[in-house]
Amino acid sequence: METFDKPSKSQIKREMDALQDLGAELVELSRDRLSKIDLPENLREAVRDWQRFTKHEARRRQMQYIGRLMRDIDPAPIRAALDEIKGISAAATARQHALERLRTRLLEDEAVIGEIARDYPGADLQHLRQLRRNALKEQEQQKPPRAFRELFRVLRELENNEHEEDAHDADDAGTADA
Repeated sequence: METFDKPSKSQIKREMDALQDLGAELVELSRDRLSKIDLPENLREAVRDWQRFTKHEARRRQMQYIGRLMRDIDPAPIRAALDEIKGISAAATARQHALERLRTRLLEDEAVIGEIARDYPGADLQHLRQLRRNALKEQEQQKPPRAFRELFRVLRELENNEHEEDAHDADDAGTADA
């Protein structure tokens, strides 16, 4: 009985289709979100070209080219970044829950502002206090939770800015070592 060392043609086709599907997810991203994903420059350019094209046939050929480029790279980090953008990664879910807990603690105790000031040095504490007062007032008067949601949005923005700065600092440290 023969044993095969190579994957079957069908398996190779399935892998190529999966890479092309991953490429299809990339081309649907906005320019801003695309810039947050670490991609080889030739793949980033191919995705931007696809977004620029308007003709169906040109886009189809470009998508095949993107799939071809994807064969030469490890798709796992790209998949992880896309999952994070879509908010389905475990890390993104954990961060969201942590922010919700922080918001709840802030509403229960204004002293949490000090913790936020320590963790997020660029935070506008006066704005956070105002949002806290408004959110408490909304709850008391049973109004729609506009300030409650805004408070979460501001906390998430602070977290994202802090996360981006950490990544930027890590990039700078890596560049200094080179």
